[in-house]
Parts: sequence; structure tokens; C-alpha cells
Amino acid sequence: MRLESFVRGSWMSPGQELAEVRSAVTSDVVAQVANGGLDMGEVLAYARKVGGPNLRRLTFHQRAELLKRLALYLSERKEQLYKISYQTGTTRSDNFIDVDGGIGTLFVYASKGRRELPNSTFLLDGAVEPLSKGGSFVGQHVVTSMHGVAVHINAFNFPCWGLLEKLAPALLAGMPIVTKPATITSYVAHALVRMIAESGILPEGALQCIVGSTGDLFDHLTCQDVVSFTGSADTAQKLQRHPVIARESVRFIAERDSLNAAILAPDAGPGTPEFDLFVKEVAKEMTVKAGQKCTAIRRAIAPNAHVPAVIEALRERLGKVRIGNPELESVRMGPVVGLGQRRDVLAQVAKLRSEADIVVGDPDNFSVEGADRERGAFIPPLLLHCPDPIRAVNVHSVEAFGPVCTVMGYDGLDEAVALANRGDGSLVASLYTYDPSTAADLTFGVGAFHGRLVLIDRDCAKEQTGHGSPMPHMVHGGPGRAGGGEELGGMRGVHHYMQRTALQGSPGMLSRVTKSWIKGAPVIEKDRHPFRYHFDDLEIGQTFVSKERTISLEDIEHFAEFTGDAFYAHTNEEATKDHPFFPGRVAHGYLLLSFAAGLFVDPDPGPVLANYGLDNLRFLKPVQPSEAVKVRLTTKAKSPRNEQYGEVRWDVEIMTDTGETVATYDLLTMNAVGS
Repeated sequence: MRLESFVRGSWMSPGQELAEVRSAVTSDVVAQVANGGLDMGEVLAYARKVGGPNLRRLTFHQRAELLKRLALYLSERKEQLYKISYQTGTTRSDNFIDVDGGIGTLFVYASKGRRELPNSTFLLDGAVEPLSKGGSFVGQHVVTSMHGVAVHINAFNFPCWGLLEKLAPALLAGMPIVTKPATITSYVAHALVRMIAESGILPEGALQCIVGSTGDLFDHLTCQDVVSFTGSADTAQKLQRHPVIARESVRFIAERDSLNAAILAPDAGPGTPEFDLFVKEVAKEMTVKAGQKCTAIRRAIAPNAHVPAVIEALRERLGKVRIGNPELESVRMGPVVGLGQRRDVLAQVAKLRSEADIVVGDPDNFSVEGADRERGAFIPPLLLHCPDPIRAVNVHSVEAFGPVCTVMGYDGLDEAVALANRGDGSLVASLYTYDPSTAADLTFGVGAFHGRLVLIDRDCAKEQTGHGSPMPHMVHGGPGRAGGGEELGGMRGVHHYMQRTALQGSPGMLSRVTKSWIKGAPVIEKDRHPFRYHFDDLEIGQTFVSKERTISLEDIEHFAEFTGDAFYAHTNEEATKDHPFFPGRVAHGYLLLSFAAGLFVDPDPGPVLANYGLDNLRFLKPVQPSEAVKVRLTTKAKSPRNEQYGEVRWDVEIMTDTGETVATYDLLTMNAVGS
């Protein structure tokens, strides 16, 4: 199978220099990759001129809908990806992580895009900032799609998840993608991209895929582009030193090598659930994907008193692992991705053995099921023990990217923290303890050196997602050696592909530009109550000011008795003497909200279908008996939801009869579409 690149809307393979891609299981040739022949300047220009405009004209909700449709489409065809992935050395459970994990990320971003983002093409970021005494000059941050290309360079170990976890936030941000899979597993990514292209779901130019060399692609990058890289530290550093990256200040997100740690706390000794969870997680991270995960546990850190028990428990567990052809149901661990990778892993193990001894596994003596041990890239799980991790260097700096882990002991939590941080920046560490004080000490001791911490104990054992599984809701990345970048993290990942801009101007101008009313901007007063207007007919800034209502002592006492809220500030005048906030008995805050609703609500059936929440509620001034209040209700923003209704955000201000602000909040309603 000669793999083609998908560029400028077509499949092409113009290069004449062919590279062979071989099976991890048999070393047979499974694909050929042509290098060269593509005009990378034209590839990027096509993304900018065609893909970018096609995506940016869509709202966040429309882009989210594309992600959902794509996830459903791929879900129906995932068995094809499973089948082809076996040649990379992965078992069915490994493929579940890669294929289903990638599709699941699409679903998560589709859902979050609909729930957390407005149905518009830009975001408001943070509150309006007053910049003048008189209120005529204010500031507001907005976030908009960048006018460039998201260049995604992926590692070999997750050809599906790696592609899709980068694609989802970039597409949601409105940025076209040029993806470059690692050559050794590119046939899996190629099959995935072909599915996506054949689906016709994404707009023209939204996704291109380069199989083989990227050539001079970096020479054509601009300040509007983003490079997201997953791979080795050496390659990342080479790319980051490219002169165009520095000259154009191209955003570069790197996820690199990582010597992740699992830390067993002193209280989690043999016989505790946490000890068993520690052993299970270490063994799993050594064998899933044959240990070829950027998040795999490379250092198992345990109290010196527990080290012998840890090694013995891991010896028993790892001894049950059956190695071989990943298509066999009996096999738990397949080979590493290729013979070159096997050589590299064993070379790194040799460096580790200068400071540590192999205590479980023998790279020269192990059995393989359903495959030839020499033709396939097989390695058994190798567990090492470092007796002096304080003086050791290699165990904290050399990563054997395979089924390899080193056990090391510590005395005291300070030493455990120091050992974990010797990794000089990691993607993840997992902590195993049932003592909250110990958990806090470890969390804040190692947190600055890690992008993610997983606190695993008996309470979350059944539902925890594991040390090595980045979740799309949470950030994936880490400082220092791990690359200093971040991916995923819900909407945080979307913002990587967008530009934050500070807007400054009058409330009226910024309200019109951002389509969100700002206090101080002109208001629109009409004869009819705003609740009588359908979604399409409401204007931003449309305002209603209610009549006044006087709060009586009887109102306060009745509310206290009726609701059961007899807090002393509402019921006991004597108790409020010398109170720092209350000048005497005051009205309940929720009484004021209830009365406010009574003042601004138009009760008859009409376009307002439902009130579904309040945001940003603040009580600013207490109200005493005999004071009068009124309400100002202003249409703040609108966001279409579907053909039947849209969301309306109202700015609500409760005021005294003298104009002092008592409370402010945003009221959310669903209003019918129509007229």
C-alpha cells in the first residue's frame, strides 16, 4: 500500500523516494511512503485561503456539531481502524485507548462547545473593566480565531488519538489543520484521514494530511500559525530552533519526553488498598501499548521499607503477562512499534543498568505466543531496582520508551518529593495514600514540576481513569523536560488556537461591537414589556424599569417564617448591634430576588419559555424595613440555540428608590423564535 498525502482537497503522492514501513509483529512491509514532491507553501496557502474562511464563518455551535457528526461517523467504522492497528503491535485493549479515546475526545469537545461556548464566532473574556471615573471609557477582552494554520506533528504511539485530540480543539477554535503523522504508524493515521475525507463532514480545506517528510513547511509559517508537536525532546528542540519560529513568534506547543513517577506513601503499606492500586497501576503502565506512552510510569517511588514487597508484588503480576501476536485474545502485550524502537529501548536500558539492576524480566530469555520473537519487535516487561536513587543520574534522565520501569526507595516525604522532581518536569505523577495530610504535602511538593497529578485511593478505585490516561477535560502537558506546553484541558485547549485582544472604548461602542450590553451604554425603551418580544425581535440594550415596592417588617417576618430562614440579621434587632455589615434588621437577599421577579416578570403566556438560571449574583447593599426597591431589566446578549428558541441573557439591577444598587445578576431565559 503506497500511502498518499491528502492536500488541497486531493490525494497525491508525487515523491519518487520511497520508504518502507514494516509491521511491528512480523517485520513484513505493510506500506510505502513517498518523500518530497509536495509544495508546502501551497499546502499552507490552501488552508489559509480556503479552510480558514470556511471554518471562521461558522459559529462555535456549528463547529461543535461538525465534531459530533464526525465522532458518530467514525464510531460506526472503528473496527476498520482496530484491524489495521494490530500491525503496529497493539492489542485490542490498546486500540480501545487509541481509537475510542480519540473519538471520545471529539464527543467531549462537541458537548463542551455547545454547553460552554456562545453560538457566535468570538468569545468575551472576563468582566468589563472600568477605565475612567465617569464611566465613559471601559475595557473588555475578546478572543477571536487566528487567521493561520494549526500544524500538528504527531508521535507514533497514538496515530488516532494523537490526531483527533489535537484536531478537536483546533476545529472548535475555527482553525484549519495540517496534520503530520509519524511515518512508522502513518498507515493507521492515513486510514483515519481517508475516513474523515470520505465523510464529507468537514468544510473544504479544514483538514490536510502530510504523509512523509514535511520538507520546507516551516519556512512558510507566519505569526498566525500554531505548531503543536508530540515526540522526542531532541526533535522538539530542533524544530523550536528553526529561524522562522523565532522570527515570526510562531506559537509552539510541545509535549516531549517525560520520566513520570508513581509515589507510594508511607501509610500505603502491603495489605492496604492503596498498595494494591499502586502495584496494579505500575504493571498496567508498563504493559499497555508495550509501555510506549508519554504518560507511562518510568519511576516507581516507594518507602525503603516497602521496596521488597513492591518488587515481589510486581514480579508476581508481571509474570502473568502473555506476550505475542496482539491479534490473539490471550495476548496482553504486543511488541514495540519496530525493530529500531526495540534497539533503542535496549540501549537505554543498558544506560539504566549502570545504576540499577534488572529484577524482573530477561530481554534475552522470554516466550512469545503466535509470532516469531526475532522477526517481531518483542521485549518483555523489564523492572529495575535502583538502590541509591539520590546519587543516581540516569534513572532520572534516561527514558527507555518501552515496557520498562525502575523501582527506587526513599526515606521521608521530603526525599520522595526530591526524587520525583529530579525528572525536571513531567507530564504526570500519581500519588497513592489514604492520608489527606500526606496527600497535601506530596501534591504541593511536586505540583510545580508536573502537569497533572492523580491522587488514587480506595474511595475512587473503581472509577478512577488511571495514571496514564489524559482526559480531554483536563490539561495534558508539563513543564521543563515534558516540553512546557499544554493540550486539552477543555476550553483551555481551544484558546491555544485563538488570539486574546483588549478592546478599549465607550460602553456604547463596545456594546455594539461585542453584541453584549455594557452598563453605561445607551438603552432602548419601548412601550411593550421586553418579555412580549420573540427572540429575533429583542434588541440588545432593550430596557424595562419596574415600579417601586416598599419592603415592610411584615414582609421580612413572613418570609422568615414561610421559608424557615430565621437568620438573626433578619429576625433579631438586638443581635445586629455593632454589626460590621448590617445597620439593623435587614431583608433577606432571596426575598429581594423574589420581589424583583414580581416587579419585572410579565406573567401572561408569551415568547419567554423558561427561566433557567442566574449568573454572577452579588448583594451589594442591605435593605432595611420601609425602604423601597425597583428593578432595571436590560437585554444583555442573545445566543441562538435551535430553530425553536434562543438564550437571552438579561442584565438585572435591583436599586433603592434613591438609585443605590442593592444587587446585580444575569438572568437567563429561553425565548421562542418567531414574531
